[in-house]
Amino acid sequence: MRIGAVLVLIAAAIPAFQGGELTGPQLIANGRLEEALTFYRTAAGASPTSVAANNGMGVVLDLLARYPEAQTWFTRSINAARTPLERALAQRAMAISHGFAGDCRGAEKYETSAYDFYLRTADFYNAGEVADELGRLCLDNGDLNRAAEWYQKGNAAGLNQPDIPVDRKDLWNVRLAHAKARIAARRGKIAEARKYVSQTRAILDKGTNPAQEEYFPYLTGYVAFYAGDYPAALAALQLANLQDPFIQCLIARTYEALGNREKSLEYYRMAASSPAHSVPAAYARPFAARKLH
Repeated sequence: MRIGAVLVLIAAAIPAFQGGELTGPQLIANGRLEEALTFYRTAAGASPTSVAANNGMGVVLDLLARYPEAQTWFTRSINAARTPLERALAQRAMAISHGFAGDCRGAEKYETSAYDFYLRTADFYNAGEVADELGRLCLDNGDLNRAAEWYQKGNAAGLNQPDIPVDRKDLWNVRLAHAKARIAARRGKIAEARKYVSQTRAILDKGTNPAQEEYFPYLTGYVAFYAGDYPAALAALQLANLQDPFIQCLIARTYEALGNREKSLEYYRMAASSPAHSVPAAYARPFAARKLH
């Protein structure tokens, strides 16, 4: 689902240097990570309490697979936050860092704090987003029970919105059905997973959330992959968002299962080069990098 797919980088707030040099986010987008590291190190040296500079250092170090170092800088970003909202955003970035390191429990500490902040401020939508974000981090790292717990919390928080309109109810329910299908598939309960796929399809057919349609091929491909039906998985995943590093990684795994090494490596390279500091990339980039070495 969309949850956490693009957590807006606080780092993007840093302006370009004089002379038209690229900004840190531009260097990251171009894959020039060592240059981006120099950019943010210089910015952090000039302004040690800059949330943006410290966050940027953490992002680049995660992309370089230097996770303990990254988390040191994200801690500085959290400590430098000037408002509760800025702190919550910095905590979410730290949680994603723990996702890169394959540490669902570590991510939970920071997502829980952000989740509690949004609940205290009656921002039920973002509370649900954070809970689902953690659910996805835990699911991708194999902690299925924790994932199920947090997806359920996300649904409950989202539905707690006063005077919630029908389309928003359907949004939270389609997200939960989607998550339950993936969790069941990971547990090898394929019949149960397909039941939740049907529930997802039924909610989408109400037409209240057309933007969620793009996540349905991802779901059907995911379930088919864990069912061992690799041709069906490939056909579905090729209809999903091919710019998503998680989809790229799952396509690579599907080609690998089909014995097509060349295509598998092609998609692993795509996923391993993703410049995103996001929930999907937190799983896909490290996994793909390991496959290439």
